Amino acid sequence: MESVKQILEQALAEIKASNELPALDELRVRYLGKKGEITALLKTLGGMEHEQRKAFGQAVNVAKAQVAEAVSARKDALEKLVLDARLASETIDVTLPGRGQQRGGLHPVTHTLQRMCDIFSRLGYDIATGPEVEDDYHNFESLNFPPHHPARAMHDTFYFGDGRLLRTHTSPVQIREMMKKGAPIRIIAPGKVFRSDSDQTHTPMFHQVEGLLVGETVTMADLKGVLQTFVNSFFEASLDMRFRPSYFPFTEPSAEVDIAWDKGDGQEPGWLEILGCGMVHPNVLKACGVDSEKYVGYAFGMGVERLAMLRYGVTDLRQFFENDVRFLRQFH
Repeated sequence: MESVKQILEQALAEIKASNELPALDELRVRYLGKKGEITALLKTLGGMEHEQRKAFGQAVNVAKAQVAEAVSARKDALEKLVLDARLASETIDVTLPGRGQQRGGLHPVTHTLQRMCDIFSRLGYDIATGPEVEDDYHNFESLNFPPHHPARAMHDTFYFGDGRLLRTHTSPVQIREMMKKGAPIRIIAPGKVFRSDSDQTHTPMFHQVEGLLVGETVTMADLKGVLQTFVNSFFEASLDMRFRPSYFPFTEPSAEVDIAWDKGDGQEPGWLEILGCGMVHPNVLKACGVDSEKYVGYAFGMGVERLAMLRYGVTDLRQFFENDVRFLRQFH
């Protein structure tokens, strides 16, 4: 019994004097581990009488419990000391002046889209929007794309299982507006469009602005005048422009529009395609319930990112969608 008392007093004194957690854990193992000094006392019980064994075993268990409790209490105290020291070393002076906040900015595509809409609004065009998930009729058939028409191959379309699709252009907005309001009508349809394509000049999602004007005395000359006004206003320069014959199912005649563009390499300006346009096909007017004998109109469409690349000198379309702050910060 005297040995139990001596070991207990020695253990409690050493635990109280310990100042580091690793040293405290070593004491725990020394006294309470499988080969610890208190644990070793229990192995002597086999050679004792019954009454002696009972009293000695109780004394050892009490000593074991006291040492475990002392270790736990000292551990809590040391951990508190470590935490207090850390908090003292990491104190923040809240009276120091702040670092300030940098102002955010609009995305360059948003800048460009707003600029385009503002120009056409000043020319008298209303802004119309529509659903991004469309059906085949509004996206293709009403625009003179019959089933299995080869022109459908021009659009790499994302289809849903129920036959709906992500719109490949904003032309369905024009269809819905004509069906709802009839003619005359003058609108632009800005918004996101989707095609299954991705490279340096294409992304699966991009933005378009399409325009539509339907009236009784509309001509290609009107279309050219509007586009020339837009181009000069957007680029803030007087640029030469030309129409090249092209093909779109929903316009006849159709044209692609080029502008004279200085690439900055010291050479003569070259021609650069920026949009497609044409006179609205009579079949499209009929599909919308508009009298094609009385009304005629023009339509045009252009990519927002394409114009943003030209205006800001961006060479890779994907930079608009990579969210690199170093790139975006240039457009604040």
